[in-house]
Amino acid sequence: MTRFAILRTAAKLLIPAIMLFALYVQFHGDFGPGGGFQAGVIFASAFILYALIFGVATARRVAGPRLVRVTLALGVLLYAGTGLAGIVLGGNYLEYSVLAHDAVHGQHLGIFLVEFGVFMTVSSAMMTIFFIFAGQDVEQAAEEAPE
Repeated sequence: MTRFAILRTAAKLLIPAIMLFALYVQFHGDFGPGGGFQAGVIFASAFILYALIFGVATARRVAGPRLVRVTLALGVLLYAGTGLAGIVLGGNYLEYSVLAHDAVHGQHLGIFLVEFGVFMTVSSAMMTIFFIFAGQDVEQAAEEAPE
């Protein structure tokens, strides 16, 4: 554990700040540049930094393959579900104005839900791609496969 002590200490200080910045970009996306895609990439980069510093196996214990895949699917379902809710409530696909009691609140709610779905999808996809390139996803799949 004393190996790379400076990198580990710096990572412990930087990773929470990076994740907090990702949340800032996510929630500021309604009012300015930013949003789900950018926040998802930033959040995933914090997790990838954790994996590079503390080891891929340790990172896999923090977010296992099942959790990452479920988050990936939930993000897509949240995006698509927001669009379908617009249709069910009498509007068009991804028409946010019908989601709340007035058009302005509906727009805010719809944008928030869609951007959060994109955030979940992008961050999970980036982590999945990293783990595939790191070789951990293939090993996990081989261990989980029934014989």
